[in-house]
Amino acid sequence: MKSGLVPLGKVVGLDCSNVIQCSAKEGIGIIEILNAIVENVPPPHDSAERPLRALIFDSYYDAYRGVIVYFRVIDGTIKKGDRIVFMASDKTYFADEIGVLSPNQLQVDELFAGEVGYLSASIRSVADARVGDTITHYSRRAEQSLPGYKEATPMVFCGLFPVDADQFTELRDALEKLQLNDAALKFEPETSSAMGFGFRCGFLGLLHMEIVQERLEREYNLTLITTAPSVVYRVNSVNGDTVLCSNPSLLPEPGKRRSIEEPFVKIEMLTPKDYIGPLMELSQDRRGVFKEMKFITEHRASLTYELPLAEMVGDFFDQLKSRSKGYASMEYAFVGYKESDLTKLDILINGDQVEPLATIVHKDKAYAIGRALTQKLKELIPRQMFKVPIQACIGSKVIASEALSAIRKDVLAKCYGGDITRKKKLLRKQAEGKKRMKAIGKVDVPQEAFMAVLKLEKEVL
Repeated sequence: MKSGLVPLGKVVGLDCSNVIQCSAKEGIGIIEILNAIVENVPPPHDSAERPLRALIFDSYYDAYRGVIVYFRVIDGTIKKGDRIVFMASDKTYFADEIGVLSPNQLQVDELFAGEVGYLSASIRSVADARVGDTITHYSRRAEQSLPGYKEATPMVFCGLFPVDADQFTELRDALEKLQLNDAALKFEPETSSAMGFGFRCGFLGLLHMEIVQERLEREYNLTLITTAPSVVYRVNSVNGDTVLCSNPSLLPEPGKRRSIEEPFVKIEMLTPKDYIGPLMELSQDRRGVFKEMKFITEHRASLTYELPLAEMVGDFFDQLKSRSKGYASMEYAFVGYKESDLTKLDILINGDQVEPLATIVHKDKAYAIGRALTQKLKELIPRQMFKVPIQACIGSKVIASEALSAIRKDVLAKCYGGDITRKKKLLRKQAEGKKRMKAIGKVDVPQEAFMAVLKLEKEVL
């Protein structure tokens, strides 16, 4: 081996002593691989006499035949025309067509335990045949479904609004079509005073959110505004009720809530040893709790932290890649909800609350986020004929403030001298007019300002 090269087995931490040398292109090791499969992969048990239990591992929507389900028969047999039940959704259908993949779909009359195949039963919604569900016979039901099924619950939420208000109907139709193939996608209508009509969408994670956005823009030619991603908080009320809240506008008043819990994830980062320090600093800045560090090889380490999901849905992955020069990778898993010192940060412009800019933040970071938002809004909002205060508030307490100075006419231009009282009278008259104007004036925040602030929220949250 050339000096400086590290064996792949050491890098990934696998035992490579039984690896078969092979090349499909050269035809090397093919017989050895087939023999190894026979020796090492256990055959399916003979369970044809048991009630049918088949595991769904994939499905897709066909415009002509409905949902096509891919499954593996674990126990029993399934025949064409059988009446079947999906155990988790409790939906009943007739198996109009069953078959195997070889590699295209090939119809058969019966499938036995251990075989993999597909079925078509005129199913209209992917939600009726979810991945991980168990198929059984209607007349002879299995007592227990196969273990491991868990209904997909959205963890990350964001608002999707069309830039052109006329595209709202097209956006709704596009989301409905995507949902046919993706049962984990959830959405509901949402109205914003700044961006008009849109949808509040729930996703499994950040990658799922990015894929859906890309598909909407590329496949359906939609131009979208995306709000900063948020997570689902669990609010414990004073009266004992528990409320799930994914939108800051739905957060109960401070007097009505006892505590707020946020979702935490266990994150494992794999990195070269040179970047351990920067990644530990990043995790601690994001309120991470250190759990474990171990060296996989002499040059690679694994860092494990527990981290609030809200701290990860922003630019955490970008920062991870930036601080490690692209070498680090990560994976995460949801571990549960934990109580945190969270609060709602409101933005007030000229005394009026701007609901689309409200966010749920940790109290330790509230000032920094409020300062950044007010400074950005001061740059983006056009000047008015009166002074406009821009404030970041927690409840009634102002924690950061900026002021947009008024466009002011020089009322002293016509005074070429004379007594100072004349000038003071003109300035007093102007101040009274500005005061009246401020009392009845309304500040319109341009859509470009909202888009810029939403982009800023994604960076600072």
